[in-house]
Parts: sequence; C-alpha cells; structure tokens
Amino acid sequence: MRPRLLALALLGAMAITPPAMAVRNDASADRLELSLPQGKLELRLLAPGIVQLRVDGTREPATPVIDQQASFDPVEVTRETQGDKHILRSAQLALRWNPRHSQLQVEDPKGRVLLSADLSHAMDGRWSLTHAKGDPQYGIGGLNAFDAQTGNLLRNGKQIATAGRQGHTGAPFVWSTAGYGVLADAEPAQFDLSATRIGIQAPHTAVHTIYLLVGAPDALFAQLRQISGAAPMFPKWAMGFTNSQWGIDQKEALSLVDTYRAKHIPIDNFTFDFDWKAWGEDMGEFRWNTDKFPDGPDGKLKQQMDQRGMRMTGIMKPRVHVDTVEGREATERGYWLAQSKLAPDYFSHKPVRDVDFDKPEVRTWFFNDALKHSFETGIVGWWNDEADDSGVDTQFLNMQRALYDGQRGISNQRVWSINRNYYLGSQRYAYGVWSGDIQSGFASMAAQRQRMLAAFDVGAMHWGMDGGGFKAPMPVPENYARWIQFGAFTPVFRVHADFGQKRQPWVYGPIAEKAAAEAIRLRYSLIPYIYSYEYHAHADGVGLVRPLQFVYPNDPAQRDRIDAWMFGDYLLVSPVVEQGQTVKHLQLPHGRWINWFDGKAYDGDREITLSVDAAHWSDIPLFVREGAIIPQQPVMDHVGQQPVTSLDVQVFPSDRETAFNVYEDDGETYGYEQGAYFLQALSVRREGSVVNFQAAAASGKFKPALQDYVLAIHGAPAHAVSSDGKPLPVLGSLDALRASTSEGWAQGRDRFGEVTYVKVQAGKAKNIQLTTSAVQP
Repeated sequence: MRPRLLALALLGAMAITPPAMAVRNDASADRLELSLPQGKLELRLLAPGIVQLRVDGTREPATPVIDQQASFDPVEVTRETQGDKHILRSAQLALRWNPRHSQLQVEDPKGRVLLSADLSHAMDGRWSLTHAKGDPQYGIGGLNAFDAQTGNLLRNGKQIATAGRQGHTGAPFVWSTAGYGVLADAEPAQFDLSATRIGIQAPHTAVHTIYLLVGAPDALFAQLRQISGAAPMFPKWAMGFTNSQWGIDQKEALSLVDTYRAKHIPIDNFTFDFDWKAWGEDMGEFRWNTDKFPDGPDGKLKQQMDQRGMRMTGIMKPRVHVDTVEGREATERGYWLAQSKLAPDYFSHKPVRDVDFDKPEVRTWFFNDALKHSFETGIVGWWNDEADDSGVDTQFLNMQRALYDGQRGISNQRVWSINRNYYLGSQRYAYGVWSGDIQSGFASMAAQRQRMLAAFDVGAMHWGMDGGGFKAPMPVPENYARWIQFGAFTPVFRVHADFGQKRQPWVYGPIAEKAAAEAIRLRYSLIPYIYSYEYHAHADGVGLVRPLQFVYPNDPAQRDRIDAWMFGDYLLVSPVVEQGQTVKHLQLPHGRWINWFDGKAYDGDREITLSVDAAHWSDIPLFVREGAIIPQQPVMDHVGQQPVTSLDVQVFPSDRETAFNVYEDDGETYGYEQGAYFLQALSVRREGSVVNFQAAAASGKFKPALQDYVLAIHGAPAHAVSSDGKPLPVLGSLDALRASTSEGWAQGRDRFGEVTYVKVQAGKAKNIQLTTSAVQP
C-alpha cells in the first residue's frame, strides 16, 4: 500500500463512526441486490465513501475512465432492515434502499441526506438523482482555447462531458462542496443539472455503471483516484521551467541554454517543435532531423545538454505520412483512424492520416525502434499535439498511452508529457494538459485562470499553458512579465509561441527580464514545497494547485472564484492580469494571511487593497496562510544542480495544529513505487506562549542528501528552546547556526518580523518546544 499524507491520515482519524451494530465480514456484506421491474442492479460499497451501482451482468469497465487495475480493500459495514427497507452503513455513509419506490438514499455519517437516486430508468442507462436545493455543482468540463466567454466554475443546465478540442478538459464526473460526487463510466456523457436534480445518460450508448462518492473535496478526489487510477509522478526536473520553441536548430538551442546559464535564470527543459523531426521522410515522424540537429542521432547533442543540466523533449503528432514506409505499413495493417481522412499536411504539404490509437496493436507499433532511438539519444518527454482534431475522446488518451507504455517497456526513467485536451483516465499515463494555441495579450492571459481551475475540477492536476501566448502579436513586455509570474504558480510552467517567435526573458527588455527572472527564481526556491505536492497528486489525487472551494467548501464567497487560488496548502496567489494596473482589490478567505514579500499581516473574510507596481512589474500578490510550513532550498540553475543537504523551513504557527510532509526520492525513476522514497511529517501548534514543533520519524527506503532543517519559526522570539525535553544551545547568529555541526537555535529578524531559528536533524523523530516571551494574537 502506498503511504498516505498526514493530512488524509488525520481526516481518517476524525471520521465519525456510526452507532455500534453487528459487523458482517462475509463476502456479500458490502453489497445489495436491487430488484427493479425491468431487471436487477448490483450495489457494492467499494470503499467507505464509494458506492458502485451497475446493471446486473456488467463485469468490465465500459470506458478507459475506470482503471481496470483498481483494487479495493474489504469495507466494514453494518446492515439492518426496517420493514421492506434495507440499510447499509460504513464509516462514511449510510444507504437506504426502498424497493417499493425504486429509490436509494445516500446519507452522510450525521444522517444528512446527500442524494436520493430514482433508479426506475437505470436499466435503460438513464440515471436521476436529487439533492438539496442550491447545492453548488462542479466538474464535467471547462472551456477550450477559443471559447469566447471566460466563464467561471459552477455548472448548471445541460452539460456534455467530453475531451473536446484545444485545451478542453472533461470528465463524466459532477461533484458538490455539499459533500458528494457522481461518476459515470461513459464517454462522452450528458449531464442535466438543475437546482435539485442531476440527470445522467450517454448520447450513443446506455450508461450501465455509476459511482456515488461521499466526502469533502479532498476526499472526493482521493476516491476518484481510487476508481480512475493514480497519476504517476512527473520527474523532478518537470517542477522547473520549460522553454518551448518552433523554429530552432541545434546551434541556436545550445546558445539559448548557454544564455540562460550565463544569466543564472533557472531552466530544466527545452521542448522542440517540428524542427527536431525528419518530418515527411521515411520514419521521419519518429527520428531526428539531421539537417537541423546533426548531433542528435549519435547522442553527442544529448551529452552536451546533459553537461548543461538540460533535458530535451519533442513534439509528436497522431498523423503519419501515407507515402512513406510507415504509411504503407499502416495501410496494409489497417491502422488508420476511420474518422481521419486523407489530407495534405499543413507543414510538409504531403498527404497524411491519423492512426487509431484505440487499437493496442497501433500503440505497440507507434513506439518503434526509430522512436526508441530518439528517446535513447535525448528526447525524454513528449509534447503530443493535434490528436484532438479527430473528435474522438480517447484518441489523445491512447496516444499518450502508447508513449507511456512504450517508454516504460524499455526504461525506468519517468515519463513526462503534455497534451492538448484531457478526458478522465488519461492521468494514468503521466499525462499533462496545456490550454491550446491561445492568443497573446492580457485578456487571453486572464482567461487562463478559469481554464486552469476548471481542469482541476475534473481531475486534470498537471495543467499548463503557452506562457506569453501562442498566437501573434508578440506580447508587450509587461504582458510577458506578468504571464511568467502567473505561470510560476501553475503545475506545468512553460512558455511557447508560434513559428519564429521567441519567449526568452531577455527578448522583452531589461525590466521584463528582471521581473520574469525573479519569478522563476522564486519558483525554484520552492521546489521542495512543490515536489511534495507532486507526490500528493500521485498518492491522494489532489495536486499543487487547488481552487478555493476545495479549501473552503462551506464558504459561499469562495464557490465561484477564479481570481485567486491556493498553491499547495499554505500559499494563496492572485496574479496581476490587467495592463497598467496600479491598485488591486483582493478578497481574502477566512484565516490570517501574511504578505510573502513585505510581511504585512491581514485578517481574512474581508477585502484588502494592494498597490501594484505598474512601472517595473516587480510584485506578485502572494500570501502565506497562518499555520504554514513551507520548505525552501537555495536557487539553482536547474533542479539537482547541487545536492540539497539543508532545507530552510518557514513556519508560521497558529493555535490549531497544522502539518506538512517533506517528500524526496531520486526524482528520475519509478523506485518510489517500490518504497524508495523519503517522507517525513512535520507539524506545529502554538499554545499560549509555547510553540510545539514535531517531526515524525521518516518513512521509506530512500536516503536523501538532506541532513538538517533550519526552521524559521515566526512570531514572538523564544527565550528557551528544547529538543525532546533537553535544552538546545543558543548561538549568536543565523550564520553561526548554519555553520554549526550540531543542533541549536538563534534569534533574528526578517521581513516577517521576529524569528527564532532552530537547526534540527532531518529524518529523525523530534519534539521541539519554544518558550516565547509573549502570547501571539
């Protein structure tokens, strides 16, 4: 079993247990047979908060939405009858089946009715559920790159769950902050949402299986992960910055990388467009273009990039040139996608067709010897483009599946990809999504906020965009700088542009370069924080960025916000997206918030007014939530440039216990799947004039270079610090503390005010206690 993050462990410990009743442990205790006039439904509790309903005789998932490898532990249940009604209870829910009215009622542990399912038409593949009036609904889908409206996050009316085109994200999943979700095994799926009803059917086939989920937003997405499958972890370098470019050759690529390094602007990945391929030649879809990249095929370019700490990734297309060796083979074997018609390619002007990735034999064929050679000589990630043009929801999913399965078949090196649409189930194949060929400009940049947050609402946790905008005109320097600041607080941080355009910071003048470089460096200082949430996305289904309704599900003010979001548990960001803006109004959620840059503290549940630097674009509205534990590391030119032996941990104690898990592994392989990881839970709480900081013993088999934490515990200064009840020595300064070979503490000040620095050994169980001179407000 994979380790769980402390936050979920605490949630589990707090679960409300129903009144004690006899627990049945036989094989059928977690299921009911529901008899309907037209036939029978099977009801099964797959987990304490997951109910599966399926038409009798349905044995396999109908679509790739459902992970065929999903497994579930036995669920402890209690059963009772009241007349002809049957009641099934778990720790997370109660189910009441009324056969007379073909009605199933779902309650939370406190007895509150969440959903009432009318199953009278379920045998026909049509499902109807009612809920409390006005429950907010999320999920199903977002917007594509060219939808005119910016839109928000709430969903109502008729909705189609589809992968869509150009940046669209979709899932046959609707959920509510009221505490429930409904998932259909369907592709596509049609939802009819009203103030009190959820209707589900599929346009072309009957929906034979649905899942009812119960819990808070984090729990719902953890359950969705159980059913639909985990997202494998991206490599650690993917937490950094990516420069993508169309119109480049080997000489320019090396020159650009050298400029990044000379300027100490961090970067980890260069992504090549058409240029890297021998496009239009025999096997040209899969191999190096030797005219532009002469040192690609023999690995010399890879060696040069490796020396610079740079990864290379490349574009892939779903289409194959028909008048080539591989095209004739595809014709002979019947590999063409039926919906794809012969047409001239816009780049090569030669005839092409898409192959059908839904066919397993096509996926095996696609990752051929030529592509294996390209991978072995440096193309270590996949930018999949234009598979959405087919209109087939699973085309992109299975295109990346071909690359994921192919790479994992020959290498233990982690897979990375970005793709131009998303349908639930894709995440199992190391699947990122970007928002399509978007315009440059402030309006387009602002519109990406909703597209990003809507993606997370359907489970697409690896989201990114073409920073700076793809289409002409070239962004003005202010737009570029603000776009980089926005991108620094997204999961997949990259820039890209149309043919011939450049997106390097220095192209946009010294003011924009400085603002952009500072944002990139801030991102790199937060790599330990970011990477821990990459593990969170894999293990528990919710990643780095979360919409505010995830965190404040009971606050109506957060239900439909796109102007701000949480970056992990402890940072709130609201990028500047208006040209020439001098003042920004920001509504802070509940809690106490501290400005990252000047240390000014604010009480939440109110609007604040911030001055905005319209001359140098140097500011990012970024706030720390009280209770935060935020690890940082020295800024490097690329991830892994130097071993990280010490982490600075910013700690902002509150009067409730808060926690963070420091996570580490080799960053490159799938060793974490066999337990080769380092996971240490840190927690803190302030009680009057005492601050208690605890570190649990680390779990996992991986031994990182990490030796110690230097805790920066903000608030009233300490006059005594102990570790496991024994006084720690006080040193005269932070520099002396860092230089010390043993644990200790020191006093100081930083932009946040008074701070107590404590150096402790990493990986060991510790109980650090600070006695301060004053009670915090």
